[in-house]
Amino acid sequence: MNKISLVLAAAALMASANLVFAADLKVGFVKLERLFKEAAPAVKAQKKIEKEFASRDQELQKLAKQARDLQGSLEKDGVTMGESERRDKEQDLARMNRDLQRMQRELREDLNLRKNEELAAVLERANKVIQQIAESEKFDLILQEAVYISPRIDITDRVIKALADK
Repeated sequence: MNKISLVLAAAALMASANLVFAADLKVGFVKLERLFKEAAPAVKAQKKIEKEFASRDQELQKLAKQARDLQGSLEKDGVTMGESERRDKEQDLARMNRDLQRMQRELREDLNLRKNEELAAVLERANKVIQQIAESEKFDLILQEAVYISPRIDITDRVIKALADK
């Protein structure tokens, strides 16, 4: 019986010590998804990427239209064409479709690579701002991922504003 009392007393002491520690802990949270959508550097990076890839996207749309036109021509006039002419147009269409798929895949890969590069730069700047906010406002802990957060510890707006000011 004595050992059980001692264990319970130790557990109660540890629990009360944790409550005292938790009362002095200042915690903040930053929503990265929102930061990547709303922060000025992220918006600027997105526009830069869109501009950078606009010409390639237009080229893809042009090639896709040519393929659709050739497909329509084959469907419309294929019956009246000679065998060799129809076969040539079908081969052209198959080549166009392969080229189109290859170009789409390359564009997607390049676009994802550039997005990751730009988002990494935005995240680096955001982390510096978060560090400054943590030091100036005496935060003990700032999280970027959590299952649940209380709105009172969300400092995302302050980070977005600080990034806009820079």
